[in-house]
Amino acid sequence: MYTVKLTKLIEKMELECVTPEVDYANIRLTQTDVNRPALQLTGFFENFDSERVQVIGNVEYSYMQQLGEEKTIEMVRKIMSFKMPCIVFCRSLPVSEGIKKCAVEAGVPVFSTSKTTSAFMAEVIRWLNVELAPRIAIHGVLVDVYGEGLLIMGESGIGKSEAALELIKRGHRLVADDVVEIKKVSDDTLIGSSPENIRHLIELRGIGIIDVKTLFGVEAVKNTQSINLVIKLEEWHKDKEYDRLGIEEQYTEFLGNKIVCHNIPIRPGRNLAIICESAAVNYRQKKMGYNAAKEFYNRMAGGLMKHNEDDD
Repeated sequence: MYTVKLTKLIEKMELECVTPEVDYANIRLTQTDVNRPALQLTGFFENFDSERVQVIGNVEYSYMQQLGEEKTIEMVRKIMSFKMPCIVFCRSLPVSEGIKKCAVEAGVPVFSTSKTTSAFMAEVIRWLNVELAPRIAIHGVLVDVYGEGLLIMGESGIGKSEAALELIKRGHRLVADDVVEIKKVSDDTLIGSSPENIRHLIELRGIGIIDVKTLFGVEAVKNTQSINLVIKLEEWHKDKEYDRLGIEEQYTEFLGNKIVCHNIPIRPGRNLAIICESAAVNYRQKKMGYNAAKEFYNRMAGGLMKHNEDDD
């Protein structure tokens, strides 16, 4: 199970701590969802997921005001006995001294934000889905080519980094070289990034390590990118048959998600950068409804039918 420090959420969402006496440095979040404890304020605790971030909005706050201070403190004390990671009051709603005292006694940090409840919840859920997503690390190079995430794979020394460098010179952006960390943020989306210690760096055999951000500027790099297409580089073998039409898509799988994959044979004289650009543009065309391979097939089939009719 992946976790993320509560301090990262505080920094990301710019939360204001209203219980500085509570030590939250070692609290970690494990759930991608959040909870509004409206039912819990009425005394219903069945299926209460206390491991989620608890959010207080206008509805909960209005109900607490109707309950009165004494009853509210009683219910809040019961809620905090479940040891949730934190409670966040949205819309800068004031936190009473009684609630602060309960929080300090229970060791539950309380925070405040000026954001609306819905906006805050949506942003927290989106961020946690990324931070807590299942992940793997693979050997490869990830480049943003015309807005499409191109993952270049292949054996060491086959030319992945050299292809990435040429793509960068042609105006595209490097995301990761050598090690690509892949996160599954949804059933349709994989996000790739680079480990922080090698971010924006490329290793070129015979030259060494180069800093792409320093050499080519900030417009040549990117921290994260969705992975849309996989290019697998392999040594060319004259006895092996390669797909020359591309009518049927080939796929590879990461974390249960299928990604379109092309196997590209390498031999002297082939310009890998142009091949990668063409693959990215062709992929985008297919997303927009145009398939050149199927168009060619239809033309050939139509020509054959016309030839047969002429013979008759």
